[in-house]
Amino acid sequence: MSRKGNLAVCSFTSYGESIAACLDEVAAGSVFEKQSLIILKPNLINDSPFPITSAPSMVEALILYVRRYFKGGLVIAEGCGDSHLTTHQVFQRLGYTDLARNHKVELVDLNEEPLRRVENSRFAFFPQMYLPEIVFEGFLVSLPVLKRHSLATVTLSMKNMMGLAPPRYYQQGGSWKKSAFHANIHQSILELNSYRKPDFSIIDASVGMAEYHLGGATCDPPVQKLLAGHDPVAVDAAGAKLLGVDWLKVPHIRMAHQVLGSAQ
Repeated sequence: MSRKGNLAVCSFTSYGESIAACLDEVAAGSVFEKQSLIILKPNLINDSPFPITSAPSMVEALILYVRRYFKGGLVIAEGCGDSHLTTHQVFQRLGYTDLARNHKVELVDLNEEPLRRVENSRFAFFPQMYLPEIVFEGFLVSLPVLKRHSLATVTLSMKNMMGLAPPRYYQQGGSWKKSAFHANIHQSILELNSYRKPDFSIIDASVGMAEYHLGGATCDPPVQKLLAGHDPVAVDAAGAKLLGVDWLKVPHIRMAHQVLGSAQ
């Protein structure tokens, strides 16, 4: 296990043991206990099982950890990208509906939530955005899996924020519900995270997708790590390294360095 500033990189043995050990390394409990609402944002792009989507067993271990410190509102929130399924259908198929029922956690479809308009006239692609109101009201935890990506090079904690974007504004020119981001994905990820970046991130690197975010080979051997931290830029830079990618060669991480966090 290693820790550097706001980042912990931990060997994976099991979710029960490794989630707790990794979060203890960055004193996550003392941060969780101060919140009034915690929003867990997995990567559920479609109904493909782990390691393409976040494992419900990982999220369950996190819920158990959070509740050691925090008794307030806890939700699992996602807006899936699949063009043929609703988010609640994805929740059901991947086991999140049962998970939420068993632990008395609310499920939220970010594709259908009330929205807040945010603006920044300096931005090239999204000088204004519409994002779910709820993500501004709570402590947002990004829970991606470790994956390469065909357009974004890697898909990690900042890329995972694309699930916040409502399809009625951001399904443009393609079948995926967030297709507007594909025109310039790196700049789009930077601008989205400038409006709302994660407050905390945990990357499940127990396996890893070595080639592509929706299929292909898994990492061989499995990476067998978990990453956690308060700085999404640092977490993503470390995640890229686990995939054999220099963060300086990932434009959205490079542009976010010293703007949204520190990759070093």
